[in-house]
Amino acid sequence: MKEKVDVTGVPETMVQTLYARAKETKKQNAKIKDEIAVELVERLDYDFSRADKDSAMTYGVIARTIVLDRMVRQYLGKHENTVVVNIACGLDTRCYRLKGKYLRWYNVDLPETMKIRQQFLLETGPIYQIAKSAMDDSYVDDIDYHGENVLVVIEGLTMYLCEKDIRKMFSIIEKSFQKITVMVETMSPFVVKHVKEKSIEGSNAKFTWGVKNGTELQKIAANFSILHEVSLVEGMKELMPIYHVIGKIPAVRNISNKIIVLEKYG
Repeated sequence: MKEKVDVTGVPETMVQTLYARAKETKKQNAKIKDEIAVELVERLDYDFSRADKDSAMTYGVIARTIVLDRMVRQYLGKHENTVVVNIACGLDTRCYRLKGKYLRWYNVDLPETMKIRQQFLLETGPIYQIAKSAMDDSYVDDIDYHGENVLVVIEGLTMYLCEKDIRKMFSIIEKSFQKITVMVETMSPFVVKHVKEKSIEGSNAKFTWGVKNGTELQKIAANFSILHEVSLVEGMKELMPIYHVIGKIPAVRNISNKIIVLEKYG
């Protein structure tokens, strides 16, 4: 029995990205394995035809999954007993792929999004769900925190926000935890201006914000220091070998999304 989901706007992107991960998982030489995504796509009553045609979106999602899975896994390997806060989780399943490597994992997203997540993923400790906006100070009250190391992952969100919201989100993170590392996906201003995502054109999700690099981001998140940034070209190399060549071109690297790593101690 398929289950209907009613999503539009930015929350609709979570169904599209879920589909991209499921589609990749079913390939013979899949670069990621997300069996839960496959299972959910089979249960969803949703027209995936637009997502199916949007290969740019699909490649982007898989490249980002490859890169972030690797970065989060390496981080958790080095830092025991980490509390992970996954902002704008949508139907993300990284908490299952990395099970056993963290202390507690909090999936945070808007109430209408979490309603859909709860419909398909009944999560209990050490995986928790918080149905609140990342710009709502009170979401941190739902996190069981005693000074542990905190890793915040912000994937597929900043490009849909405005600078004011991004400042607010970082200020909540910064004042709520002591030792924090943030891995945040950012889009280049050029892409925000010139690129439309085919799979969501019918909905009202639009790219609204981008930043060139970590130095620029630091102007907004002033109390954090930038550790490094990883271009999603690194994930594309595994999907399309040509990226080993074109990925060296500065223009290609510059317009690719990046994962910027920031940290704050004390």
